[in-house]
Amino acid sequence: MSDLLDISPEVADALARSKPIVALETSIVGQGLPDPYNLRAARESEAAIREEGAVPATVAVMDGRLHVGLTDADLQRIAAGAIKVSSRDLGWAIGRGAIGATTVAATMRAAAMAGIRFFATGGIGGVHRGRPEDQSADLVELSRTPVAVFCAGAKIILDLALTIERLDSLAVPVLGYGCDEFPAFYSKTSGCPLSSRVDTPEETARVLRAAWTTGSNGIVVAVPPPAELEDAEGLVQRAVRELADVSGSNLTPRLLARVAELSSGRSLELNVDLVVNNARVAARVASAFFG
Repeated sequence: MSDLLDISPEVADALARSKPIVALETSIVGQGLPDPYNLRAARESEAAIREEGAVPATVAVMDGRLHVGLTDADLQRIAAGAIKVSSRDLGWAIGRGAIGATTVAATMRAAAMAGIRFFATGGIGGVHRGRPEDQSADLVELSRTPVAVFCAGAKIILDLALTIERLDSLAVPVLGYGCDEFPAFYSKTSGCPLSSRVDTPEETARVLRAAWTTGSNGIVVAVPPPAELEDAEGLVQRAVRELADVSGSNLTPRLLARVAELSSGRSLELNVDLVVNNARVAARVASAFFG
């Protein structure tokens, strides 16, 4: 696969020198957030990682290759129009020379191929509300791929309790970063308790190292959002009711867009803030891991 993997000079140098690196997805740029929030989230996440002494490695499919480490011009290409690429789609998207924005699952796969252990995103996919058979590929990828995913829990439009149960059945560790409950994306609490908690970058780095040494693959590090959306659950329930007939890969973007409308755009600001916060925490932990 090496001839299909394009690692930027900055990321390659960081790998060679065992410097901390944090991977970032591009689905948030291509589909997850509208302009100008999408590029704000990407650029500010990269800046936060650099501020913490780590190197950002944003991932996308472009020009028949899987790119790890993008330029700002690359980000603008993704924002201008890209297909959504999950791990199952990587071969097809690369083979047809598509411009592809990578999901959590695809970004984890790319990070592991490049030798990167840390990845920050907004929220992972999971089990959909009222449709337990509809489960994100993120969950299976977490069970297979040795990457720590820093997130504000799962996207709030999902069934969080069933998502945690599925992660448990897949033997995926879920660490609460300074919290005892699984965050609910726009809310710091969900009512879903976690059995494992870490409180500092150094402690998190020790736990991750021990988990990987003893055979774990993907690990979720759940970081509470820095601020909360008022009546987030009520807004989500309304959006779910209104879009009950929507299914497939369009469901999550449509639901998040409707929540943005119902919150008069407040959810978009919070989404950017929590993505950047997750990137910053991931960089701190990565720096402690390699320190």
